[in-house]
Amino acid sequence: MSDDVLAEQVGYYRHRAGEYDATAYGDVAAARERIARLVARMRPAGRVLEIACGTGLWTEALTGHAGSVLAIDAAPETIAIARERAPGATFEVADVFAWSTAERFDVVFFSAWLSHVPERRFAEFWDKLRGLLADGGRVWFLDEHVDEQAKEAWVGDEIVERTLQDGRTFRIVKQFIDPASLVERLRGLGWDCRIERDGADWILGEARPAAGR
Repeated sequence: MSDDVLAEQVGYYRHRAGEYDATAYGDVAAARERIARLVARMRPAGRVLEIACGTGLWTEALTGHAGSVLAIDAAPETIAIARERAPGATFEVADVFAWSTAERFDVVFFSAWLSHVPERRFAEFWDKLRGLLADGGRVWFLDEHVDEQAKEAWVGDEIVERTLQDGRTFRIVKQFIDPASLVERLRGLGWDCRIERDGADWILGEARPAAGR
């Protein structure tokens, strides 16, 4: 996995910003209801960090529960949309792999992001999450179940090709979530994790640093 693919992934989401909601969710009103239900289940109290916030549909719901929300994304175009949608949150344009902060959070959340983390950076990413959590903090994540992988155009190991409405194509990282495998892998990295399925397409996971780790 080269850095070129990661740069192309950022470019894809920058160029997709204006069409993202319609192409990712279809019925945005129905998606809002589903997101609101899942966020209510998460109960994200206190200081919340959202990684890869995209156009802010999840940010909007998070601000209704959290004491404060800091949302980051590498695409300024999606951040601009999210700022309009969730004025109660604080936003930063940032690459999560390079970003750092002295702040610690009660909840770190990301939607449809873990499946875009390259294999070679998986352990590094979870180590970073551990350092971002306050005592007693937890990670929540939403992503696509492995049963959904046939819909993609695979061009290599963990790489798919996506096409925008204007016909431009981009390579991005994609690793669909196999819940049992992910729980086991995180256990090996010192996390206690539980994952539930929501509908046929999504999974919702919660992870906490294991005691003594």
